[in-house]
Amino acid sequence: MTHPQRRRGGGGRGRGLATGGGGSAVRGRGSESGGGIKGGSKVLVAPHRHAGVFIAKSKGDALVTKNLVPGEIIYDEKRIFVQNEDRSTVEYRIWNPHRSKLAAAINIGVDNIWIKPGLKVLYLGASSGYSVSHVSDIVGHEGCVYAVEHSHICGSDLVNMTEKRTNVIPIIEDARHPAKYRMLVGMVDIILCDINQPDQATIIATNASYFLKPGGHFMITISANSIDSKLSAETVYQKEVEKLQMEELRPTEILPLDNCEGDHACVFGGYRLPRKQNS
Repeated sequence: MTHPQRRRGGGGRGRGLATGGGGSAVRGRGSESGGGIKGGSKVLVAPHRHAGVFIAKSKGDALVTKNLVPGEIIYDEKRIFVQNEDRSTVEYRIWNPHRSKLAAAINIGVDNIWIKPGLKVLYLGASSGYSVSHVSDIVGHEGCVYAVEHSHICGSDLVNMTEKRTNVIPIIEDARHPAKYRMLVGMVDIILCDINQPDQATIIATNASYFLKPGGHFMITISANSIDSKLSAETVYQKEVEKLQMEELRPTEILPLDNCEGDHACVFGGYRLPRKQNS
């Protein structure tokens, strides 16, 4: 049995914000709205090692994604505008790791998020669409995000968000019953699951059997207290990993999110991988 790589949640900010090879850095100016980098400060935007993610470097570094719909924001997030040599403007949105477990995992230093431009993503537990919007930015116009949310209250915000983000398809359904939306979702490259339910391993496994390509990948967030508050977080994580392994979901990396979310972890891995393929 292949054991997933474990990484502690502390002290990884430098690694998580490492720039990728290739691509030139450009300078821009922060806008006045929202938190994060102060408006008007000099900002250097550079590609992250994860495709489609960028780093805004100023007095404090921040993760950003290139806004798929320039001029539109989701939650009053701060934007950064960069002028190219041809005087065209590129708009970036700051991605807050305290509001997105995926962003927190990137900050900590996850090896691979398995999301890149052009891919198809199934997002279970889309909520109002904050993290979904940044995944939408990453996959771009050639990609697609199927966003499943059970709550009609959150679903209303999600639907409103997707009116201009045409690469996001909102699905207001219970992720426990993928047969109800099987006619809406095609085969995907990765499943992201942020549901925090005791049966979440079964939920992602059932959806994977319907929609995830063999050799595809997944990320699942685990809330230890939501699953079993009597056990230690580490014990809960291990039990959930064992459940995933029984469903042909092979975890390759576990990241406790100690800095951002107490008793939470992100697990990344692959689905129906060849025996010698570890990621």
